[in-house]
Amino acid sequence: RSMSLITCCYSLHIIFFPPQSHHASRTLLYKKTFVESFEETPLLVAVLTYMGYGILTIFGYLRDFLRDWKLEKCHLAREREEQKDFVPLYQDFENFYTRNLYMRIRDNWNRPIRSVPGAKMDLVERVTPDYNWTFEHTGKVLKDVINMGSYNYLGFAENTGTCADTASECTEKYGVGVCSTRQELGNIDKHEELEKLAARFLGVESSMVFGMGFATNSMNIPALMEKGCLILSDELNHASLVLGARLSGATIRVFKHNNMQSLEKLLRDAMVHGQPRTHRPWKKILILVEGIYSMEGSIVRLPEIIALKKKYKAYLYLDEAHSIGALGPRGRGVVDYFGLDPCDVDIMMGTFTKSFGAAGGYIGGKKELVDYLRLHSHSAVYATSMSPPITQQIITSMKCIMGEDGTTLGQERLCQLSENTTYFRRRLHEMGFIIYGNNDSPVVPLMLYMPAKIGAFGREMLKRNIGTVVVGFPATPIIESRARFCVSAAHTREMLDTCIRQKVKRKYKKYKTIIYLLF
Repeated sequence: RSMSLITCCYSLHIIFFPPQSHHASRTLLYKKTFVESFEETPLLVAVLTYMGYGILTIFGYLRDFLRDWKLEKCHLAREREEQKDFVPLYQDFENFYTRNLYMRIRDNWNRPIRSVPGAKMDLVERVTPDYNWTFEHTGKVLKDVINMGSYNYLGFAENTGTCADTASECTEKYGVGVCSTRQELGNIDKHEELEKLAARFLGVESSMVFGMGFATNSMNIPALMEKGCLILSDELNHASLVLGARLSGATIRVFKHNNMQSLEKLLRDAMVHGQPRTHRPWKKILILVEGIYSMEGSIVRLPEIIALKKKYKAYLYLDEAHSIGALGPRGRGVVDYFGLDPCDVDIMMGTFTKSFGAAGGYIGGKKELVDYLRLHSHSAVYATSMSPPITQQIITSMKCIMGEDGTTLGQERLCQLSENTTYFRRRLHEMGFIIYGNNDSPVVPLMLYMPAKIGAFGREMLKRNIGTVVVGFPATPIIESRARFCVSAAHTREMLDTCIRQKVKRKYKKYKTIIYLLF
């Protein structure tokens, strides 16, 4: 009878106080519409893509057979005969992929630039006499190539203007390098000025800057995590985050990209089961995410992650390498974009290599956290401190974004970047291209799928004076090759229209044979 009474009371509670659906509770966390698109690869395209890789693989084995019989020249360095029993430096498949697939389209990468990589740039022309194994410079220069590949989101990568002038003055006063670590003789007033400014910009108690963005992740995560700790990492996290997590010695578990159900399941299991074998509670649980994922163009679901972090008493490490300066009404990253409190993020990390047109990275958070890193971070103790002119470049550009330079240039660039992003994505979508990511992300992946299109797209766009980044396996899934465009505030509407028109011509260009399509 008591159980029946409890069941009856619970039923009445459901009737009068119906629980919110999961979707409704998620919607309450967002103050604006959050739209992302990841269209599934069409079946026919997937089949043709696999066929293309299959044919390339068959021809690759045939060419390896000819190389073994000395019928075709092998350009790769080979081990000596007396070293044939040594452990190989690379796996067989890596060598095979490099020889027979990557070399076919290698001319699309590592192109030498001889100008400032702004909205337009100059490229050094090069030719290859041996099918991309080696390159020779012709002495010619490709002028005014529209740059759609640099992370120059706010257009501060320039050699004229206030940033360039102040950096030049700083070079004359301090020199180009400090030649020492921060803990020895490498701490100058510019470093402390930048750290105080960055803390104000981020809205945190304290911050610390580092000379290298990659090392900011790979060297600081091991200082914060150790054996007995748990790291929950998004499956699409950057290599620097992955390396830092591995170097820490902590247990790593991966959740599906931006999937809150997957993350919550891992958090729940961690709370219930604890550490393997001993089942003791974890010392710390750290969630690793990025603000903008540079290969997908997606934005992290930060409000939901913060809600889960608070619910399960975990810590949050946010990498804002691509979002700081590029998102939010004040350019202060994904936290500003969602209108959240910076104190809800335990460790705020970012780089100065994108929106600020400089180099290095930062860690922001509570003063106790930053003071701890000053003593225990390998990147702080052993690495040379940031170059003075680079420090000045960051200070000037950050003050410009904050409006502390006495102008509205920073706000104008933020508005221009947002308008360019919206316009570029909308036009591509209207023309039927499959693009990934969030509507507000300045990183725009355009899907190519087939291996032949990776090389063909990059070459054809360069012929039309447009520099793009094309990406394929293993940087992406094998059937999701893409071209990645990075929109900048420095791009004019005419530049974007030129780029879009050339893509339309490229889209409808007829292939001469079906073999060329498959390869």
